Amino acid sequence: MFRLRCVNTCLRRLHYGRTMYQDQVLEQLQVCTAEDRLFDVVGKNKAKLTVKHVGCAVQMLWQFQKRKPQLLRTVELIKSHPQFLTLRVLAENKIALMDDFMLVDILYNFLRLKVDHHETLIQQLVSEAWLRLDRFPMSSLSKFANCLSDQQLHLSPLMGHITSIVDQKLSSIDDPRILTIFMISTSSLVSPRLRNALISRADCLLDTIVSSQLNNPRRVLQFLRHQKYSHRPLLEKCNRILLRTINRMDVENISIILGLYQSMQFSSWEFRVAAKQKLTEMIDSSTEPLYFTKLFITLAPMASPEIRKGLENTALLLADELDAHEALAIAEALEEIQSRNLSLMNKIASVIERNLHVYKPVEVARITQTLFTLHYHNPELFTKLRSILLNFLQSSNFPSEVTMLTRVLSMLSCPQLEETVISRIDAVVNQCRLNDLNSISFIVAKWIRNDTPYRHNTPSRYVRLLQTLNRCGHERLQTAERLDSVLEELKHISGEWFEEMLLEETMVTLQRMMDQINWTNVPEVAVFLTKINHLCPPLMDHIANVALQDIDKRFTPHISSFDPHLLILLAYTLAVADYFPEELVREIFSINFLGKLDSQLETLPDTLKMRTRLRLMELNRAVCLSCPEFQVPWFHEHFCQQLQKKRNFSNVPVQQQIHKMLGEVLDGSKSVRVEVVTPYFYTVDFECILDKNLQPLPYSKPGTLQISDKGNTHWGTSLLENIRDELPPGAQRVAVDFLDSKSFCRHSHHMKGETLMRKRHLEILGYRVVQIPHFEWNSMELSSLDAWKKYLKKKIYGELSH
Repeated sequence: MFRLRCVNTCLRRLHYGRTMYQDQVLEQLQVCTAEDRLFDVVGKNKAKLTVKHVGCAVQMLWQFQKRKPQLLRTVELIKSHPQFLTLRVLAENKIALMDDFMLVDILYNFLRLKVDHHETLIQQLVSEAWLRLDRFPMSSLSKFANCLSDQQLHLSPLMGHITSIVDQKLSSIDDPRILTIFMISTSSLVSPRLRNALISRADCLLDTIVSSQLNNPRRVLQFLRHQKYSHRPLLEKCNRILLRTINRMDVENISIILGLYQSMQFSSWEFRVAAKQKLTEMIDSSTEPLYFTKLFITLAPMASPEIRKGLENTALLLADELDAHEALAIAEALEEIQSRNLSLMNKIASVIERNLHVYKPVEVARITQTLFTLHYHNPELFTKLRSILLNFLQSSNFPSEVTMLTRVLSMLSCPQLEETVISRIDAVVNQCRLNDLNSISFIVAKWIRNDTPYRHNTPSRYVRLLQTLNRCGHERLQTAERLDSVLEELKHISGEWFEEMLLEETMVTLQRMMDQINWTNVPEVAVFLTKINHLCPPLMDHIANVALQDIDKRFTPHISSFDPHLLILLAYTLAVADYFPEELVREIFSINFLGKLDSQLETLPDTLKMRTRLRLMELNRAVCLSCPEFQVPWFHEHFCQQLQKKRNFSNVPVQQQIHKMLGEVLDGSKSVRVEVVTPYFYTVDFECILDKNLQPLPYSKPGTLQISDKGNTHWGTSLLENIRDELPPGAQRVAVDFLDSKSFCRHSHHMKGETLMRKRHLEILGYRVVQIPHFEWNSMELSSLDAWKKYLKKKIYGELSH
């Protein structure tokens, strides 16, 4: 018995000693504060390291890097260390000994340390994880899905297996981080049903997020963007969370979120204003090229002229320190803000030129387009870019890339078309999307115009290419099955080729797919019809029916959360239809709303800013004229006066013709005024006054055509005060407007809403409105002076005599 106790005691001591020895290795790893110290421990204990030690060491290496700013990370240095190779070999040899948590953690950490996806270590870890997939807890499964995304395996069967598991166990996921990682990783494979279920679950779990958790709402935004699905309640919830965390955001996160909002056409004026303020506060501390570049491209487009100038000056000082991609980002930002800072452009261009060898085809195309748009003059640089673009084009097999490279090449002066370009287009044209085909049509048209010997005799190579474009376009539309895919290809399409060759087939396709129009894609269909200016009653009736379905649930409750400029655009559109919801009108013309609008306008691009101000003026005018009972004041007098000063009253030949004939019809030019500015600042082409006997009354100062020093003809404008004079009893003021093709739907005599609204308003102002449509004035029936005069007499006297 005594001997047995001794043996038992010795065994316990031996086991305890071995445990203490193992714990000592682990403790030595855990107390390391830097990579060098950790590698020393690994080197001294190579033969004794267990799978637990390997997992701990790799995790700590990533944590060391994670704590450092991006610019100070030393991942490449770590990868080249001999002991890192030791950890990789040990990990590969001990995969079978890893538990599920450790397996996924080691894979995740090695990927974060930039171990190549094709290394056998990574491949074996992934293969082992696949075998254990069904037993993984959801936390490990989400991390593994993240690893697959890092390896660009979004569409792999393995990710499909994960998507199926998520679908089965979605109700059991209670952690917002786990859910949002799944949403991002599986977004390419989810069905509409699973998409809606994920959105519903995210909507519930986001309520549990603490204000410091930024990544969860950001991942939700990325999921919605990838799905091209604008779920406004969820967007607003994410936006509220992000607004609470903006003070803790860095430049990169602000830039990402603003980019996501822009791509989804979700406008949050509160976030833009807060982001602008936060970024402005960061200017002095953003001295590193990487951080300054992100600050510049995010802040410059919405900064005031003074801040923008300061940013440009700082960019000039840092230009020589920029790398290739930072220089490209700055150049594109300069294009966006339409900068004319030649010194900065020269600096950025020199950095780009030094790094031309590192750019990919898409980046070289972006460089060329940006410098061309900026009107940057450097023939030597453009010659280099042209040569590089041609080399890329010769080896490219991607339809979108071939189209892009060809389009950019067409911007550059080319004395002779290379057969290489046409041969590459021929090779990919059958695979091109509609927008690519449309781009190629623009290119071919430009070639024909520039090919001097063939301007009046198009060579067969161009004819064949155009015929191929027509065939491919029709086939693509006729074989299309999904409306969303067609709308995506039509989003940026326009031009003569499309209108002449594909417009009719496109309308047939859209009507064939009418049953696929839903609340999500109905705005895109409406925007497309508006852009092409085409009247299609069956399609428009269906759009109206879809838009009205559940409008009280989907739209009305969220009006208060709309950005100020969007509410103005909405109210203006309703005003065009002569509809003025009192609640909406009173909200827009409240002091509080107009104050919010002023704050938002400071962050908008100049074009959108001016468009919003014009629409507010037009809405203000419409409400004053159509709804005086609302007692909304007219506060755009000074704004309109400034616009009048900037307006170019250039002549149009047909208007000169009408002016001359009106003078003859109305017994002299003294009875006609041109370009008359009315109250509320409508401009009438021609005005005359007829007494109670329909006889023209002469003006004291007739409207005249003014000839400038350069020989250009301009209309003289009548002063506003002159047309406010009271008329004699029974007299009528007549407005004569020439309506060009812009006043009508394409290939139709159907008048557009804005022209009808203008007529209503002029009538409220006391005018009798005579409209001269272009298709009547230019018709074969009116081919002589007598016929035109007879037409004008009938228009003016015939309509007024009834």
